[in-house]
Amino acid sequence: MQLSGRASRPAGRRAARQRAVELLYEAHLRGVEPAEVLSARVGSPDADPVPDYAITLVEGVAEHREHIDELLAEYAKGWTIERMPPVDLAVLRMGVFELLWAEDVPDPVAIDEAVSIAKMLSTDDSPRFVNGVLGRMATVADKLRSVL
Repeated sequence: MQLSGRASRPAGRRAARQRAVELLYEAHLRGVEPAEVLSARVGSPDADPVPDYAITLVEGVAEHREHIDELLAEYAKGWTIERMPPVDLAVLRMGVFELLWAEDVPDPVAIDEAVSIAKMLSTDDSPRFVNGVLGRMATVADKLRSVL
């Protein structure tokens, strides 16, 4: 039963975003680089398929993680990276990457998608937290992009 009236798109961007968050979360929990998790999953007959856009997101987050984490530390008022729940951290890292580096994703879409994934995968408070952090960053996103 589909409540939205839209056809299910397993290979769509939302599914790719969710898969990217799962891979980023796994890498964090295992204490390994996201590329290691990604290489073990892509093409593996024992793992769910990894959509191309999920690969783009995971590689982008990995490439810019240091800068992303600096921004998160600055814009997540009252929170350090170490205190953030791992799922929220994975969602935020993906959201920041899309907000600042994914030129084909409008800022409101990057935020809405991150909030939606937080609703699916994390706590009741997580969507508001994710929205707040990414919303603060979005107000200065053009400035942030100009110094990347």
